[in-house]
Amino acid sequence: MIIIDKAALHILDAAGSSLLSAAELPLSDETSAYLAAHIERSRKSPDKKEGTFYEDSECKREMEIYLAGEKDFLSFSRVLAESFLRAFSHAEEAASLLLFVLEAHEDERRELVVFLCRSHAGFSPAVVDTEGGLSAELSACGSLLPSASASMDEFAFIDLSTLAVHVRARRYTIDGNAIFVLPELVLECGQAPSAREALKKASDTAKKIAEAYGGDAIETAAAVKSFIADELAEKDAVNPLEVGRAVFKESPAMQADYEQAIQEAGFAAPVEMDKESVLKKMKIHKLKTDTGIELTIPTDYFDNTDFIEFRQSEDGTISITLKQIQNIVNRG
Repeated sequence: MIIIDKAALHILDAAGSSLLSAAELPLSDETSAYLAAHIERSRKSPDKKEGTFYEDSECKREMEIYLAGEKDFLSFSRVLAESFLRAFSHAEEAASLLLFVLEAHEDERRELVVFLCRSHAGFSPAVVDTEGGLSAELSACGSLLPSASASMDEFAFIDLSTLAVHVRARRYTIDGNAIFVLPELVLECGQAPSAREALKKASDTAKKIAEAYGGDAIETAAAVKSFIADELAEKDAVNPLEVGRAVFKESPAMQADYEQAIQEAGFAAPVEMDKESVLKKMKIHKLKTDTGIELTIPTDYFDNTDFIEFRQSEDGTISITLKQIQNIVNRG
């Protein structure tokens, strides 16, 4: 069970109406449940990336000061908010965001969680006057925060024991450059590829190699999914290099070309993946023809000509034959 121990909510507004709260966010049962639901959902995101703090990261230094008890939680959260404001002051895109900084634990794991969100249906922030000054709290009416079933726009999870980082962020244009503000300017950490990026790169690269050698890109894509599903049945991570070695095991030349492409693209390391979300996508293969026909086929059936068969005619067109169908349900 996820327990929210401390929380702060700050309003970041490029138009000049920012509010750095003077008090921690009150944690009612409803607020805690709302934030815990987002923690659980964000952890499963295929877009999250592993991060590593730079040696000279100012954020890492501030976090160590906080963990040593030399700075309180609210002050530390305001340091993060000020970092965002400095970055956004140079951004071409007007940023109006809500920043949550949380400390949470589940069993023995203690984490710092950072959420950034824009306008969605759900809770809305309310400005209240506290003993220390104006603060932002949550109101259950209004339409600014994402609902518990949606996802936060950007987030970071930092393990407070190991300082391991997982982050999902968007780019902003700053001084003409596209920059991931959350990891690069606020946390000051590097990013590894996300699970989604790694899977797409492995699949796209395998298809290109197959086509270059006169192979079938559709069958290759299905083979990639099948291999990844088998790997995740036993592991929590997939190495994109292993995909090519398995899919092209009969061709050393294709393996070599695949590995070179993957290494040059920077995807040569194993990528941690959420089994549930990834396996759900690996179980099916979606096809769309140039005639507008769409098919959703279980990946396990792709290699089984008893159920489906692909044939390429001399004129280059492809025929798909579906077999052993006993019933068709109209879902239109």
